[in-house]
Amino acid sequence: MQRHPRSGRSRLPLALVLAAFARNASAHSFGTQYTLPVPFWMYAYGASAALIASFAVVAYVARTPTAAAASRPRHLPLALRVPEALVALLGGLSLGLLALSIATGLVGTRDVYLNFNMTFFWLVFALGFLYLTALVGDLYEFANPWRVLCNTFFPRTRDKGLVPYPSKLGYLPALLFYFAFIWIELFGESQPASLAVALLAYTALNFTGAILFGQPAWFRYGEFFAVMFRLVGRVAPVRYEPDDAGIRVTFRPPLQGLFQEPPTRLSLLLFVLFMLSSTAFDGFHETRPWVAFFWKHVYPLVHGSSSDGYGPTVRLYYEWQQLMLLVSPFLYLAVYVACVAASKIAARSSKSLRDLVLAFTLSLVPIALAYNATHYFSLLASQGLQAVRLASDPFGLHWNLFRTANVLSDPVILDASVVWHTQVALVLIGHVAGVYVAHVEAMKAFADSRRAIASQLPMLLLMVLLTVAGLWILSLPIAGGQVGQPA
Repeated sequence: MQRHPRSGRSRLPLALVLAAFARNASAHSFGTQYTLPVPFWMYAYGASAALIASFAVVAYVARTPTAAAASRPRHLPLALRVPEALVALLGGLSLGLLALSIATGLVGTRDVYLNFNMTFFWLVFALGFLYLTALVGDLYEFANPWRVLCNTFFPRTRDKGLVPYPSKLGYLPALLFYFAFIWIELFGESQPASLAVALLAYTALNFTGAILFGQPAWFRYGEFFAVMFRLVGRVAPVRYEPDDAGIRVTFRPPLQGLFQEPPTRLSLLLFVLFMLSSTAFDGFHETRPWVAFFWKHVYPLVHGSSSDGYGPTVRLYYEWQQLMLLVSPFLYLAVYVACVAASKIAARSSKSLRDLVLAFTLSLVPIALAYNATHYFSLLASQGLQAVRLASDPFGLHWNLFRTANVLSDPVILDASVVWHTQVALVLIGHVAGVYVAHVEAMKAFADSRRAIASQLPMLLLMVLLTVAGLWILSLPIAGGQVGQPA
């Protein structure tokens, strides 16, 4: 895919959020990915297909005799066991990759395309491993390098910390780290050294959290990669359960994990909504309608007909962008709560709105995952595969450790039609999965099947809106340069 370099960004004045990574930390600047817009005929086709698929899924699930038939824990006959030694090897590998990412960032080449840490962290780990988790389950639970470090240097934190974890915080620490992660991704400058510093800072923060609150609480509520991979891992047909002899691997139908352990924290709902809104914002904030909206409506509202010069104008533009990123999950929250409230009215349910809002939270996870894959799979294919080459020369010193330094020397450019069809297919798959999960949850929440079906009309509208919005964003042309005040 074509890319153009990002221009400089102003710093976001949110010290609490940015303290998670260091203030100067910046990353993921391989350039802005240019996603070819979906042609209008495909956009219309996808929107229509989403609507038809929704009714087909609801009609199918409506025939389910009981909610338990769809949501009860089921394990396929095959089960495996992973020895403790292999688990330790997996943890050691992840720790080594973290150490290599830090080392290459501090002393390796400054070229973002030739330094191992940029490609590995932003593409292989943050994207590739996330998609792998949806297929093979939450391996990160046992390969978390920060947990391995805590087990090594602070073994007493395995059970408890110095103080109990404040229950009212919920998943807010993980959400703040997630905000910082996305801010650095979208508005940070690309430097391998700053990524290394960010990883060191995040390591220190995880040490602090584990010592204060203990590993069980911190890695459940505070370490945001653990939260994100755990959510996505519930989509997978594989589950890992630790026991005395290692890890027991069981197999289950896809999406089955979303029906167990329903959320009890509204902060987890915000986390899931930010998974959706941050990806949508990334796809939307560089399109022509978004840029034109700022210059035509926001800028005149703030400055009128006067101008303070190019510098302050550019600064205002990026402050507006950053503010909208922070606001985005709350906009999604308002729409989501309104649809759930309409479902409650349609079903004439006596359950509290809070309980229903939480009950349908995990139905958004497949859609969030599909959004992510839709927007970033082409970047993973084009630049992420370069990790095979960079593994032989991680510091950019012209090594060839594994004889792969000359592999994939030419960039991978995907065919436009392949990208278009894959994007639409991913959005529709996520949509159908989300509708299915939401309807099963409705069958559980409302004992009467007619009330459950009636309740799903507003939720069906929500799912279709999310899908149409995703397809519409894909159909928009990219602005080509974010800061360009129209005449």
